[in-house]
Amino acid sequence: MTSVPRSGRGVSMGEEIMAQYFEVHPETPQKRLIQQAVEILNNGGVIAYPTDSSYALGCRMGDKAAVDRIREIRRLDDSHNFTLACQDLKDIGTYAKMENYAYRLLKSHTPGPYTFILRATGEVPRRLQHPKRKTIGIRVPDHPVCRSLLTALGEPLMSVTLQMPGDDEAMFDPEVINDRIGKLIDGIIAGGPTGGGASTVVDLTGEAAHVVREGVGDTRVFQMA
Repeated sequence: MTSVPRSGRGVSMGEEIMAQYFEVHPETPQKRLIQQAVEILNNGGVIAYPTDSSYALGCRMGDKAAVDRIREIRRLDDSHNFTLACQDLKDIGTYAKMENYAYRLLKSHTPGPYTFILRATGEVPRRLQHPKRKTIGIRVPDHPVCRSLLTALGEPLMSVTLQMPGDDEAMFDPEVINDRIGKLIDGIIAGGPTGGGASTVVDLTGEAAHVVREGVGDTRVFQMA
């Protein structure tokens, strides 16, 4: 695997060090360790963290260098929809536009293992939006570690599912993540294994819900919406 330039930790050219590995309680994560992970993010770092579906890669949404690193690690092109992991519904109105039916669906299915594609507002950096559709993914994960991280950070986290190029499924074991990409990222919040799959992706930009990807979340209600 090619080496990805590190930022935020003073790593010299050619030097590779392992990510900081924070073993936290999966239900009552230690605030001290969560705050250390937040400091990595505030210093321009990239972390892996658990959600209610799989692990994800995250960085601060205004950090272009960190976003570019995630693109390189995941080998994402410009058409990939990035996701904002939000603490709750009150954050969503700041970053996304939605019809009344979409709001009702979000209200009844968040927090949960779903990513909702919505039209982005001007608060979302353009490089995070789909270049043609001007959309953004929105997530409100139902995982204590993720919620604690978002509370401590105080803003949504730019996020993508941690599914490496060539893999058939998303990564869900922090020890495996450390072995495979520990030299490419800055921190791993190890909150134990997760649900073992990617989130369900639902497009809410049209007149009705459209399931883009079937994942951990139940899709039946959206097919009827």
